[in-house]
Amino acid sequence: MRITGGEVKGRTLRFPSESRERPTSDFLREALFNLLDSQQDKRFLDLFAGSGSVGLEAASRGAQEVYFLEKNAKLAAVIEKNIHECRFDGKCQVVINDVEKGLSRLFNKQCVFDIIFADPPYNRNLAAKTLELLSQYPVYAGDSVIVMQHSVKENVTDFKGARIHLVDQRKYGENVLTFFKWRKDDAG
Repeated sequence: MRITGGEVKGRTLRFPSESRERPTSDFLREALFNLLDSQQDKRFLDLFAGSGSVGLEAASRGAQEVYFLEKNAKLAAVIEKNIHECRFDGKCQVVINDVEKGLSRLFNKQCVFDIIFADPPYNRNLAAKTLELLSQYPVYAGDSVIVMQHSVKENVTDFKGARIHLVDQRKYGENVLTFFKWRKDDAG
């Protein structure tokens, strides 16, 4: 697993071989960042961060600040090592918590992100639950983009969140990237 672009392109990232979770592939990360606008000076949130590969990709491509939310302490330690080896200590922060508590904490601290990426474990109904939590704890505004990586078996196109709406969806084999934006008319 390597960074596919930016300042530390080609850097190999750690991921524990005994982990049950699957990291986002290099191919899918590259596809994601080809679809997103420039990361320059953006604030990026990586939910269900795993190894941190997606957030580190954002940092490599110029993100100003990256938060990683991961509940598994062993994976969070791997993220910390990857951050240090990429020399991104000053612009990356790891939050060890489950998604609900982590989003609540970030919302209460009035954190706002330009891009939120979520890659919950597949086929556990966590994609829709994560969208509900993002509606409950809106850590986004303006032109923020939410990207949900999920299995083709999970349907998130029917999501009717109070604050977010679907704008695009791309399929890559068994993986789907679904893009949402903040619904400005519900902002008041």
